[in-house]
Parts: sequence; C-alpha cells; structure tokens
Amino acid sequence: MKEFELKYGCNPNQKPSRIYMRDGSDLPIEILNGRPGYINFLDAFNSWQLVKEVKEALSLPAVASFKHVSPAGVAVGLPLSDKLKKACFVDDIEGLDNSPLACAYARARGVDRMCSFGDWVALSDVCDKTTALLIKREVSDGIIAPGYDDDALEILKSKRKGSFNIVKIDPDYIPEPKETKQVFGITFEQGRNNFEINRELLSDIVTKNKTLPEEAERDLIISLITLKYTQSNSVCFAYDGMAIGVGAGQQSRIHCTRLAGSKADTWFLRQSDKVLSLLFREDIRRPDRDNVIDGYINQNEEDVCADGVWQKYFTSRPEPFTSEEQRAYLDTIKGVSLGSDAFFPFSDNIERAYRSGVDYIAQPGGSIRDDAVIECCDKYGIVMAFTKMRLFHH
Repeated sequence: MKEFELKYGCNPNQKPSRIYMRDGSDLPIEILNGRPGYINFLDAFNSWQLVKEVKEALSLPAVASFKHVSPAGVAVGLPLSDKLKKACFVDDIEGLDNSPLACAYARARGVDRMCSFGDWVALSDVCDKTTALLIKREVSDGIIAPGYDDDALEILKSKRKGSFNIVKIDPDYIPEPKETKQVFGITFEQGRNNFEINRELLSDIVTKNKTLPEEAERDLIISLITLKYTQSNSVCFAYDGMAIGVGAGQQSRIHCTRLAGSKADTWFLRQSDKVLSLLFREDIRRPDRDNVIDGYINQNEEDVCADGVWQKYFTSRPEPFTSEEQRAYLDTIKGVSLGSDAFFPFSDNIERAYRSGVDYIAQPGGSIRDDAVIECCDKYGIVMAFTKMRLFHH
C-alpha cells in the first residue's frame, strides 16, 4: 500500500488528508480492520515507538494507552497482585497470569481509566486471545501491534460492531534519519531523536543517597521513554513497572509535576480499601463507575455521597473519603520514581514530588539552581541522577 486516504485531518474541515511515504515506497503497515483517522495514526505511530523502545530496553512486553498524542498509561508485563487486579477491574479474567502481554495491558489501561476512555492501544508483541478479550470490553478507538493471533484478530474484529481499527506494523521498519513537518507552509527538518535510553543514563547520581535499586532503574527507564513520546513540557511518575501519572503539555514545570502527581495520588488512592470496598449498583456501566470513583476521591463536580445522589450509583451510602484520610494513606506510599523531560528550575518540584512518595528522580540537570534542587533531594533522602539529555517532543 503506497498511501491511505483519510476521511479528514485533525478536524472535519481539513481535507483532503492522507498518509504516504515521501520516497514512494510502501507504507510499513497493514490495516486489518476499520478506517483509522489522522489523529488515530498520530497516536498509533507515537505509541508504537514507545512500546518498541521499552521492550528493547527492558526485555519485557510493553503496552501503551494513548490519547491525543500523549500516553494515559504505560506498563510492562509484570504479574498483578490480587489488590491490583481488583483496582484495574481485571480480577474476573481467567488466565491473566499466563499472558505477560495481557498483564501489561491491564496495568496500562488501569492506570488512568478516565483519560484512557476512547484510547488508542499499542502492543510491543503479537496480540494474544487474553489481551484481545480485555481490549474488547473497553471503549477504545483502535490498536497497533506487530501481529495478531487468529483468535485475537477475530475477537477484535467483532468490537464496535465490526468497525474497530486494527493496524499491523512491520516491526523491522526503520524510518529515515531525518524527519520533516510543515507549519504555516514552512518546512522544518531535524534529525530523528534516536537517543537510546538505558541504565547507563542513570549512572551520574548527584545526591548524597546513591542507592538506586533495580526496580527503580526499571521504573525510571519507563518514565524517561514515556517522556520521549509525550507532548512537552512533561513529567512522569512511575511505580511497579507502570507510568502512573503523566503531566503533559504544560507551560510550567511545576504544573507538570502537580498534574502528574495528582494523577499518581489518584491511582494509589484507588487501591485503598475504602475505594475497593465501594458497593456499586449492578447496572452501573464501566465508564460511569470510573467517573464516580474519580469524583469520590477528588470531590469533583458532583458529591457522589450526597443524599439523593449516592442512590444513583451505590447500593448503600458510602462514607466520604476525607482529605485527612487520603493524606494519611498517601503518606504510606514510598518508592515512586519520577522523570522529567527537562531540568527542574526550582526545588518546588521536589517538594511536590515528595508528597507523592517519590524516592528516585532522573532529569537532565543544567539549571542555574541545580544546587538548590540537589539540596532539597538530600533533605528527603531522594536519589537523583542527571541524564544530561533533554527529551522534548512536539
């Protein structure tokens, strides 16, 4: 296939629209089902690069859930505890433990279920039946993977009344070393960001505490590769083989950290006994349940515990999750990793990160206030490595 005509571009008025190879060669993809759109392909190609690099760096299956060209969740194929299965709503899946790829999907999709609503999925490995069954029951736009088992393909083709977008990509495809884009009719050219992120990048530890466990190295690598394909400015919290909070596209670094930190906090609070024991009505749909949980934790637009409201969602009235209870729970969280796509200009980022259990940080360094940032890390015993590599992505 030399080119693929799209229904429209970013918006319905942007026509004509297509994808093609500038050198006239075949596209490195096959469209096995559906008709992906412009934004679908932006998500597909960014997310595929991410999971491919995570798999190469850690030798573990990787999955990403993308929305609007930034990841909502990223994870590798580690087993899930019983509590984590319940928090990700996959405790009813038989054979989950036998599929590392399905475990990775359950984690990636389970991290931020509100932001993953209507997502694009990327798999580093051939899609198996268990993973396909998990994907089938979620609201999703499409998937990209290097291949699909026969059973998995049939399951996915039945999704969305047969219109689910399924893309197969050539895993051996290597793009040209230079890339171009146009803005306002003006062509930009640059070398592709082929910088390899690995454990060696974490060797320059600048804090007093220099103990960096293997699990933290893994999580920092996940965080940094995630940032490489996240709209900048960006900060990423990672824990237990998962990107658990991504602050993307913010103009201020502290706003990145606050946004990512609040997402990480919500993720941890969702695993609390108080949330896991919520008694939902059986007729509540999965997306509505996710919205209610978010409202219960973050006390959003609707007080879901209020009389006349709780009856819509629960079989019995839940006790409010107070700020004091939440703070006490979050104070027990430790061992979180944090990556930043550019240096921290002020120590307020460290203060905010510490409130979300961060013990390990990787960032480029190079700020005129590096000393103040290091001093703040030392105050809390945080390990921080300078990568000396910025990871902006626009």
